Order: sequence, then C-alpha cells, then structure tokens
Amino acid sequence: MSEQNTRAVLFRSLHVPGTPLVLVNAWDAASARIVAAAGARAVATTSAGVSWSLGTPDGDALGRDAAVDLVRRVAAAVSQPVSADVESGYGATPADVAETVRAVIAAGAVGVNLEDAARDAGAPLRDVADQCARIAAARAAADAAGVPLFLNARIDTILTGAGDVDETVTRAAAYVAAGADGIFVPGVVDPLAVRALVERVPAPLNVMAGPGAPTVSELAALGVARVSLGSAVAEAAYTVARRAADEAFGAGTYRALADAMDYGTLNALMG
Repeated sequence: MSEQNTRAVLFRSLHVPGTPLVLVNAWDAASARIVAAAGARAVATTSAGVSWSLGTPDGDALGRDAAVDLVRRVAAAVSQPVSADVESGYGATPADVAETVRAVIAAGAVGVNLEDAARDAGAPLRDVADQCARIAAARAAADAAGVPLFLNARIDTILTGAGDVDETVTRAAAYVAAGADGIFVPGVVDPLAVRALVERVPAPLNVMAGPGAPTVSELAALGVARVSLGSAVAEAAYTVARRAADEAFGAGTYRALADAMDYGTLNALMG
C-alpha cells in the first residue's frame, strides 16, 4: 500500500460518531504546521482562508491551479492526512470536478469537501441531480486514481436559508447514494437539530463550530463524527493584523501583539 493510501485509510477511520475528528482548518503551510504540532490527527484546508491569503474572495473565485498548488504545499508540510476544501469543484461540469479531484489527489490530499452552493447559477443551491452527477464524477475519479478518498459532501441548505432539516436529509441521502462518504452541514449548532441530523443522515456528520457552538465533547455526545472550525481561525488571525494596525496607526502602542508565538518557535516549525 502506498504512503498516500495509508494516510487515506487512516483519515477514513477517524470519522467515528461520538468520537469526532477535530479539524482546525489551515490556509497555508505555516498554519498547517502549527495545527499539526498542536496534536492534530489530520489537517484540512479552508477555502476562505486560502483565497484570502492569495488575494481573492471566497466563493469559487480562486482558480483550480492556485488551489491545487496550495494543497500541494500543505500536504508536503505535514505528515498527517490532508483534506482539501475544493469549494464546488472549480468548474461548471462534472468533468471539471473530476479533473479537480485528480489534481488534488496528485497533490497529496486524501479527502475533499465538495459543496452544493451554486454561487453563479442564479440559485443558492445546485439542483440535486446536478450535484449528484458532480459527486459521482468525483468518486469515479478517485476510484480510478486508486486512492480511497474521503468525499465529504457539504450541504448549504441551512447556511443559506435554502432549506430545513428535511431538505438537508433528502439531499444527504442522494449524495451518499452518488458516492459521498460523509455529510457536512455548516450553520447547524442547535443541539436538537444536530441530533436530528445525526439520527437521519446515512453517513458520518460533520458540523462547523466556533464561538457560541456546543463544545467538542457536547457535539460528541450528540453523535457528531467530525468538527471543523472552517474559516474562523483565519478570520481570527487576520483580526489580529487589523487590531495591530489600528493600534499602531492610532494610539501608537502594540498591545495587540502580546502573547504571540515567538520568532524562534515559528521558525523552528518551518525547518
């Protein structure tokens, strides 16, 4: 078994309901190594953080080549399994999605997040049949590459207000039938809704957490299999930059920089 396949099998095994995989999403090699050094069992990218770091907005504005190059850098920077956020697949057709999956596998990833948001199609979400075709194409591409890629299907019903729990469950069943391994429902933190999804979604459930959300242990008790922090860590990092700038240009002080990781520690992580 290849080293990449070994990582893929490990990554798949980490999705256990009640003992969730916790992902502190990274956006570059440095953030990936910081997360890895803190004890991460796997590393996942955040499309928002990646896009912002490369000077573009989130939401399918970043091209495939730039996204894949970042995945390659992150996968080379850590020994843990890496899952890539590929937004809606960087292309209009299922064939485009398949090309993206082949590229991120070649870059070293063993998982992908593929969302059903339709930012350029005049509707908040893609048609279920359309998204199923994209998932099936991603699955076929991974199978042809010989890597047991964990395909995490993101459903934006609740995040966008386009649907409720019932609609989410309907989409989840269709996506799993098309080849998804896990279901990611950002925007859901209410314990009753989370429990309903755990009970009704036919695959490991991934939720996005942050301030105000249930703790990891509380989500574990609800049966969640994966907890992601999404873009929140990148947002917090950029907030420090904004606070430091406001303070330096205003009061002329530097309190925002207190308690930072020191130069030597960060530099050693890059060695």
